[in-house]
Amino acid sequence: MKKAIILIGYQNDYFAKDGILRSVVEESSKITDIIRNTVNLIANTNHIPIISTPIIFSENYEELSDPVGILETIKSVKGFKKGTKGAETIDEIKAFGDRITNIPGKLGLNAFVNTPLDSFLKEHHIEHLLIAGTVASICIDSTGRSAFEKGYKVTMLSDCISGRTNFEKDFYCDEIFPLYATVETSIEHNF
Repeated sequence: MKKAIILIGYQNDYFAKDGILRSVVEESSKITDIIRNTVNLIANTNHIPIISTPIIFSENYEELSDPVGILETIKSVKGFKKGTKGAETIDEIKAFGDRITNIPGKLGLNAFVNTPLDSFLKEHHIEHLLIAGTVASICIDSTGRSAFEKGYKVTMLSDCISGRTNFEKDFYCDEIFPLYATVETSIEHNF
């Protein structure tokens, strides 16, 4: 079964020291050590396609006509705006260059909506997705559920996932993700 790693949310607005949404995931990210674990994952899996699905909005956020929740917050603080440092992929992931395929178009919580992700995966005969990133209760869960419903086998890499709090991350990894996915650390998974 051919696998791919899906990276979600590895952008400066979440992870840079001056990221305007850093406080949303900072606690969980430190405890999980998500950046170090994800860098190690990428460095040690040369034979698996790795796909990044950044969320990027236009300057006036016209894509968000009536946002609520996290999308309303992103718009109000001007997060992930096209052409800004905050919308860029973090340097630690960028360092892998063309080893990572960028799939543009994500404008919401689910990496399959408004993107060519599904067609890319089908073109490359990928059947098993290993998901890493942030935020556990929002983009990770939405993408994971959608992948499952589209017929993919889903594995959540718990040491490469962060939430708004560590409690949230642990709750999703222990109680929610197992309803439709396997949950393992990047070290436990048999690549």
